[in-house]
Amino acid sequence: MQTPEDQLRAGHIPADLYRQIPPGTDVHRVVIVQEAPRSYKGPIVLTLVIAAGAVTVLLVVAYVVQVIAAAAVAVISASGGISYTISRRHK
Repeated sequence: MQTPEDQLRAGHIPADLYRQIPPGTDVHRVVIVQEAPRSYKGPIVLTLVIAAGAVTVLLVVAYVVQVIAAAAVAVISASGGISYTISRRHK
């Protein structure tokens, strides 16, 4: 018996738990309930979902800003408000 779980499965009651049992109790009828080990699957999945959601939101915002900027440039240049000319000097 290497671990406390092995001792409990074999019916041995550790000394610290044995002291907590009221006098006159039949130790063969005592049931020891152990807390389940903590699972980290939920918090890890939640963190990954939040990170993926944040990246998705940032990509959508960047795309919308790009579309709005392109539309604004198209409207302003179509109305004649902005003109852009590339001039080259001839030698």
